[in-house]
Amino acid sequence: MRIAIIKLSALGDIVHAMVVLQFIKKAHPDARIDWVVEEAFVQILQNNPHIDTILPLNLKSIKKHKRNLLSEIKKVKTYAQKGYDVVIDAQGLLKSAIVAKLIASQTSVIVGFDKHSIREKMASWFYDTKVSIAYEQNVIIRNMTLIAKALSINLSIQDILDKEPFLYTDSTFEQKDYILFVVGASKANKIYPKEKFLELAKTLNEEITVVWGNETEKQSALWLKERCNNITLSPKGDLEALKALIGSAKLVIGGDTGPTHLAWAMNIPSVALFGNTPALRNSFATSINQTIQSNSNVNALRLNKNDFSIESICPNDIVNLSKKILSY
Repeated sequence: MRIAIIKLSALGDIVHAMVVLQFIKKAHPDARIDWVVEEAFVQILQNNPHIDTILPLNLKSIKKHKRNLLSEIKKVKTYAQKGYDVVIDAQGLLKSAIVAKLIASQTSVIVGFDKHSIREKMASWFYDTKVSIAYEQNVIIRNMTLIAKALSINLSIQDILDKEPFLYTDSTFEQKDYILFVVGASKANKIYPKEKFLELAKTLNEEITVVWGNETEKQSALWLKERCNNITLSPKGDLEALKALIGSAKLVIGGDTGPTHLAWAMNIPSVALFGNTPALRNSFATSINQTIQSNSNVNALRLNKNDFSIESICPNDIVNLSKKILSY
């Protein structure tokens, strides 16, 4: 069986879908699995033994350069020559559904969410098999349900809890004695204040490494380093370097953002902080991967862009939870 999975972006969303790969291979050991993804996220999939081929696209470039549309369509059509038996759109957007349709052959079965389970309802028009699961349900359970039904696999919550780590690099992880702070996020209201990160660092009194990915995050990291002598900055790196950095940490603390979710994927202890986004939907708690949700009333179907309640989370609550996790 030849399978194409379409999950284009973003970092955390891709990670939350990748967990199913190990279970596909257990149920269908001879299956060939290809993954269609935006070029910027190729490295997060690299070195995964369950993926046969990574198929990159650059659909984001079309917004700036309309002429790229034809070249991207041509690229997708070359991928279609692989002759997939099953094409799974795990994104549920109109653009990913169109990619699914273009990459499928006449004999392919295209599987996706039904119109009541996604934001862009028109996407469901392109699917042969439509899976119903409420949009506000946990994202990992949504991915698990979709792919399990597409491939006739029996999966349970316990399977996810017992998962093997599923992010890989060329290097071997060496456990080091540092806690990793993730000080950035894609949106301002998902960022924990640097002042409270400073209080957290001083109270923990541990070796702290701060990861950063852009100039704004670097300035926050430098601000912290100048005020606390147990803080160091990570070098700027790519996604391969980020996997290695997280894989060597003893604990990761950050907001609802990709790097924090990488810790869950790698079975590295973590504390994820949630304000305007719902922890019950966007994470999967384990004994070593825990969350703290602000007191905000969050509606997964209509997030409040003016909700900065993550700033109200008390550093002492993070310290206490961190110590509890590290004592396991």
